[in-house]
Amino acid sequence: MQFPGRRKKVIGSSQNDLYDHCLQFYGQPPLENISLTEFETFAVERLKLLKSVENIGVSYVKNSEQYVKKLDAEFSSLNFPLRTELGDRRVQGGTSEYEKRRKDHISHFILRLAYCQTEDLRRWFIQQEMDLFRYRFGELTSKHKTDFLHKNNLKYETVSAEEKKSLKDKLITSSYGLSGITVEEYDFYKVPFQDALDLVRTRKVYLLAGNAYIPHHEIVTIVLNDFRTRLSKALAMTARSLPAVQSDERLQPLLSHLSHAYVGQDYSIQKNMGKISLEQIDALSGKSFPLCMRHLHKALRENHHLRHGGRMQYGLFLKGIGLTLDQALQFWRSEFVKGKVDADKFDKAYAYSVRHMFGKEGKRTDYTPYSCMKVILSNPPSQGDYHGCPFRHSDPELLKQKLQNYKVSPSGINQILELVKGMHYQLACQKYFELTHNVRMLFILACSNWACFCQLRDSPAKSFTEPAIVFTSAISLKSYRILICEVLYSALRFINPLIHSVCSKYRSFLTIYEQHG
Repeated sequence: MQFPGRRKKVIGSSQNDLYDHCLQFYGQPPLENISLTEFETFAVERLKLLKSVENIGVSYVKNSEQYVKKLDAEFSSLNFPLRTELGDRRVQGGTSEYEKRRKDHISHFILRLAYCQTEDLRRWFIQQEMDLFRYRFGELTSKHKTDFLHKNNLKYETVSAEEKKSLKDKLITSSYGLSGITVEEYDFYKVPFQDALDLVRTRKVYLLAGNAYIPHHEIVTIVLNDFRTRLSKALAMTARSLPAVQSDERLQPLLSHLSHAYVGQDYSIQKNMGKISLEQIDALSGKSFPLCMRHLHKALRENHHLRHGGRMQYGLFLKGIGLTLDQALQFWRSEFVKGKVDADKFDKAYAYSVRHMFGKEGKRTDYTPYSCMKVILSNPPSQGDYHGCPFRHSDPELLKQKLQNYKVSPSGINQILELVKGMHYQLACQKYFELTHNVRMLFILACSNWACFCQLRDSPAKSFTEPAIVFTSAISLKSYRILICEVLYSALRFINPLIHSVCSKYRSFLTIYEQHG
C-alpha cells in the first residue's frame, strides 16, 4: 500500500534528482505514462544496442581499443547515456541528458517484459546487459564509480593507509598489474571472499581472514555479480506477472515479436524478381547459398522431395532470390516427378502451396522469405525433415562432418563450433560465409539468409583484406514496424484501407503506422 507515496515522490522530483547518475541498477520501475509510439521506439533502440553489444563482443576482444571505439559509436548513434564527465551538471544537466537517462531506464524495463518469458531469453538478456554494464562502468571516472557505489548502498570497507603499508608486498604479489606506487595510490576494499569468487578463482586478489582485498579497478567484478543477482531475481518476478501484461491487446503482439526481432537492414521488399534462371540454381547452391539452403537443395536433389517445412523455407528463399511463380512451379514439378510423384499428382497436391507462397491462393498474402531468427526459433526438424538452421539444430559432430565435406579448414571449423557452443548461430553462419567465400564481412547482424545470398551474389570476389559485404545495424522505425507485426510485413506494398480490412485486431499499431509511417 506504499505505492501512492512512492509515485508522489518520483513526480515531485527534479529531473536531475530523478536520474542523478548516468548508470543505474534499475531497481525501481518507471511510473510515468508513455505513448505506444515511445514504448515501441525505446524498445527497438534498446534491442539494437544489446544486439550490437553481442556482435561487437564476439568480433573484438572485450575492453580492447577497437571494442571500446565500436561501442562508443553505437551509444552515440542511439543516444544512450555513456559517461559523466567533470562539469556534467553544468554542460549536460539539461533536457538532452535527462532524456537519454530516461530512455535508458524505461527501455530496460520494456525489454524485461519481452525477455523474461523463457530461460534462454533470460540468459541472453542477462548476458548482454552485464556486458553493457561492465563497459559503462569501466568508462566512469574514479569519482563517479565511488558515487555509484554510495548511491546503491554498496558499502565496502576501505583498507586504511596503515594496513595497505603493512600488506604492501603481499598486495603487489597477489594483485594483477600492481606496483608499489600503485598500491599507495589505489583504494583497496575488504569484501567477503564468497562475494569475490571470480577474482579468487583467477588469483587476482589477496585473501586474509575470510576477506578478499580488492583493488579499485577490480571492483567492477563485485558490482557485476550484484547486478546479475538483482536482474535474475527481477526477471523471475516479471515472468510471474507477465500474464497480466499479455492480456493487454495493445502490448501483447509487440512483446511477443520483440524477442524474435531482427533489427538490422530491411530486406522485406522484393527487389530481385526474375534475376536468376533455373539453370543457375545448382551452381549457386554450392557457391552462394547459406548452409541451411545448401542443405535443403542437396536433400531435394537427392530425395526428389521435401516435406512441408522444407518446402516453405526453401521455396520462399528461392522466391526471394528471384524465381518467378512460373519458374518456381517448373522447378518443383521437374524435381518431384523424378521421385514418386507424377505430374498430375503434383498439380493436385503441391502446386497450390507454391501459388500460395506467391499470394495467388488463399488469403493472397505475398509471403516474404523466412528471417534467420524465424528459422532458428522454428520447430526443430524431425526424422526425414531438412528444414531449420544447421548451426542450431544439427548435432555438433554431424555439423563438423558437413563443414569438412564443404572444404572448411580445421581452424575455421573450430571457430564455427565455438560460436555454436556459445549459441551465436547467426555469427556462426557469418563465419561460414567468410571461410567459404574468402571475404570478410564487417559488423553483421546476420539478417536473412536470402538477403545474404543477394548481397554476396552481387558483390565481386575480394580478399580477406578488403570487405565484400557490409550490413549495417541502421533501421528506420518504419522498417522495424514491418518486422514487429505480421500484418505490417506487407505495409510497403499495400495501401492502408487494405491493411485495415485484413486485420482490425492490430488497430493500435495501424494508427501508429498512419501517423508516423
